[in-house]
Amino acid sequence: MTSQRTRDRLVARLREQGIVNEQVLEVMADIPRHLFVDEALAHRAYEDTALPIGFNQTLSQPYTVARMTELALEHDSLGRILEIGSGSGYQSIVLAQFASEVFAIERIKPLLEKARQRLRSLRVRNIRCLHGDGFQGWAEFAPFDVILCAAAPEALPADLLAQLSPDGFLLAPVGGSEQNLVRARLTDDGLQQEIVEPANFVPMVPGLQK
Repeated sequence: MTSQRTRDRLVARLREQGIVNEQVLEVMADIPRHLFVDEALAHRAYEDTALPIGFNQTLSQPYTVARMTELALEHDSLGRILEIGSGSGYQSIVLAQFASEVFAIERIKPLLEKARQRLRSLRVRNIRCLHGDGFQGWAEFAPFDVILCAAAPEALPADLLAQLSPDGFLLAPVGGSEQNLVRARLTDDGLQQEIVEPANFVPMVPGLQK
C-alpha cells in the first residue's frame, strides 16, 4: 500500500480535483506520507483523507496539503515560509522542497518531537521547528514571504500579519463552524483579503501544550 504505484494513484486523484502545479504533484508522489502516521494507519496513508495523529489533531488530507502548497508557490520568490500548526511535519517537508527555509511552529510538544525525529531521519536540513504559540508567530526570523496556517483562527491574527514581508501573504482558514481559506496581504490601502475556497480545519488554539 506504500508502493510508487499507490502514490501515483493519489497524484491522479489530485489532478482530478484540480491541482495543476506539476512540481507540487511530483513532490507529493515522492514524499513517503506513510512515515507521518502511526504504523497501524500506514495502509491508508495514500488515501485522499485526513488521518488522526493523536491529541485530537489530524494529518491534513493530501488535497489540502497540495492546494496550500500550490497557493504558496504563487509568491514570486519563496525565501522563508512560516507554518503554523506543523503537526506531523508532512506539510513542512512538502513546503521545504520549494522554500529556502521553513519555520514550523507546533503548540503540542509530543507532536513536535515526533516531527523532529521524522525530519532528522529524512535528512531535511532547511526546516526549523519551535514549540510555540502560533498566534504569536516567530518574530525573531520575520519577515516571511508566506505564512501558512494549518489550523483555523476565528479572525486573522494581527501578530502574524505584522510578520509578513512587504510583498508577502498569509494563507489561513478563517472561521468557526463555517470556514473559508483566505489569502491576506497588507497593502498601502490596508488589509486586502481574498476568499479562495471553503475549508475545514481544526480550530487554532492559543497557548502551549506539554
